[in-house]
Amino acid sequence: MKTNTRLLHDRFDGDKADTGATLTPIYQTSAFGNATAEGLEAIFNNRAAGYAYTRIGNPTVASFEQRMNALENGSGAVAFASGMAAITSLCLAVLSAGDEIVASAGVFGGTIGLFADLEPFGITTRYVDACTPEQLERAITEKTRIVFAEIIGNPKLDVLDVPAVSSYLKQKGNILFVVDNTLATPILAQVLTLGADIAIHSSSKYINGSGNAISGVLVDSGNFQWDVQAFPVMKDWKKFGPYALICKLRQKVLMDMGACLSPMNAFLNSIGIETLGLRMERQCSNALALAKALEQMDGIVLVNYPGLASSPWYETASRILQGGYGAILTIRLESREKAFQVINRLQYAVNITNVGDIRTLIVHPRSTIYAHTPEEACVHAGVTEDLLRISVGIEDVEDLIQDFAQALQ
Repeated sequence: MKTNTRLLHDRFDGDKADTGATLTPIYQTSAFGNATAEGLEAIFNNRAAGYAYTRIGNPTVASFEQRMNALENGSGAVAFASGMAAITSLCLAVLSAGDEIVASAGVFGGTIGLFADLEPFGITTRYVDACTPEQLERAITEKTRIVFAEIIGNPKLDVLDVPAVSSYLKQKGNILFVVDNTLATPILAQVLTLGADIAIHSSSKYINGSGNAISGVLVDSGNFQWDVQAFPVMKDWKKFGPYALICKLRQKVLMDMGACLSPMNAFLNSIGIETLGLRMERQCSNALALAKALEQMDGIVLVNYPGLASSPWYETASRILQGGYGAILTIRLESREKAFQVINRLQYAVNITNVGDIRTLIVHPRSTIYAHTPEEACVHAGVTEDLLRISVGIEDVEDLIQDFAQALQ
């Protein structure tokens, strides 16, 4: 199957066998009854398939998980209440006090905040300006257990060479390679196929597409070999082989900590998945056209977009990303004041902190998302006082270009 056919049909047939519905219904229930005590006992003790409590599993959520797993070519997926919940749950599932994370400095500000929150529990993070084998060599220690990076940094827009980093980490051994694929989505890059061990998505963004549901999902490749000396907390789960992490996340982390996805939000995401390919095609083409137009406008200090030849990451993006360069771009103006004036004068771009909506969105990161981030971290992430981040939507690009031109005038 090609991309758009897969979005509709791969490992998914709605509810056709029971009712003929083309979508899995919303099973909006807290718990599930069973005909016999023996049957419920078997489900609770992992001896039979089935559902008992929505915090652990729900048919609507499971349908969404299966579709995401198919998109990333994984061995299994677990959905969470948010993208941050997915990252948090992964860290709590595999890390112990004394372990270290190495992360790209360009990762999302919320992720930086989470990694700082882990420090009181004895889990520390080292940052590299770029997640490359050369920089990782200087940062990795014998305590490193996770390398975390975004395939397209937000808002730095640096592009990760997944195969190169994967090859390097495999030589090191015992380091889990986690890639946040939110901004590229599996439409532009299947990061597990490229060599990542884990794919993370804030599915509130492009997967959903309409900005109507917060959610996150983790997809496991099933390829990582769990060494219990390096990951002692995985000792009781290693017996599940390629499903070890998925089993622990569902049976332990979700059960104990409860950051599960609601059936309603899973349903909305499943609707979004079906048009993901078409939306990404349009949004990527719009972003490239807008970026090229902005390069010609007066008053802009810099236009940053991986699809421009002027981008430091153009060559990497051309190799790694397929079918587009993403739908996020940033511009630098002459001052914070001018950045605010442009936001206030735009007619179509909505001033909002989200990305991935069908509408064009714009935000001043330093005063919002990075308002509480230390200055040094902002510098490494490419966040300056005059920076604006633009998430390009599906509008007619001529209207967007005209809107930015009048706002800049």
